[in-house]
Amino acid sequence: MKKYFLTRLIQLVPILFGITFLTFGMMQFAGDDAVDIIYERAGSVAEEIKAAKRAELGLDQPFVVQYGRWLGGVLTGDTGRSFISGKPVFETFAEKLPATIELMAVSLALTILIATPLGILSAVNQNRPLDWLIRALSFVGNSLPNFFVGLLLIYFLALKLNLLPIIGQSVVMPALTLTIAMGAKYTRQIRAVVLEELDKPYVVGARARGVDEVTILIKSVLRSSLIMIITLLALSMGSLLGGTAIVETIFMWDGVGKMAVDAILMRDYPLIQAYVVWMAIIYVVMNLAADLLYHWLDPRVRYGETS
Repeated sequence: MKKYFLTRLIQLVPILFGITFLTFGMMQFAGDDAVDIIYERAGSVAEEIKAAKRAELGLDQPFVVQYGRWLGGVLTGDTGRSFISGKPVFETFAEKLPATIELMAVSLALTILIATPLGILSAVNQNRPLDWLIRALSFVGNSLPNFFVGLLLIYFLALKLNLLPIIGQSVVMPALTLTIAMGAKYTRQIRAVVLEELDKPYVVGARARGVDEVTILIKSVLRSSLIMIITLLALSMGSLLGGTAIVETIFMWDGVGKMAVDAILMRDYPLIQAYVVWMAIIYVVMNLAADLLYHWLDPRVRYGETS
């Protein structure tokens, strides 16, 4: 297990370095001068002052030197300062991250609570009316874009029924918006896996021995389906921790996603660079965690080996 972990970790290092290089390069060649952005609201500023500011920030140095300084700062936790607020980027992230974690936790909890029983019910009632109903609802839920679902919830729950506040105060509506799409995807996946497991010989044998269906589902089928559920969880946690930009912006939820949208609109390059690196790290870490859990839950899984 330790050897496998170290191997996977070493494989991920060049990926992360490649992402940081591309991110920094795209920001450097975006076409807007960082110093011009900083002094944009100050009106007319002498070129001598701008040149001095570029020298102070190291922007007059070659690209490779600038990248090396920035990467060194990232590795030590110093990702620069925001062009707009002047605050350290890391501090800004630390302020926004708890809101995103809260939204992620509530969304995943609701998704698991809704999708798991629906997926099982759909599988055990295959090709019956209940199965068709659940499949139709999951198809619709998976097809609707998040921004449209969010607007529907605002219209019905906030404006028409006046049950919830529209923006910023409650996690319920943004979490429901994310849960509808994720729950639909989870339901379909869980149904497919449960159906596959129910056709396997060990289930047929358990039924022949008189084991009741509930015991078979809970103790055997769900345990075998755990690997697939962990995969979905890891991928969903990665995207949610990165911030669901559209949903957070619609509901004015002050998380990492909304911060990224604001940074893009205001061309706050240090924040954008830090956000892209953060997303890359989150996805890499979550995928590594899923791989390790595979290895731990199912010893038959052997990544990187050929049969």
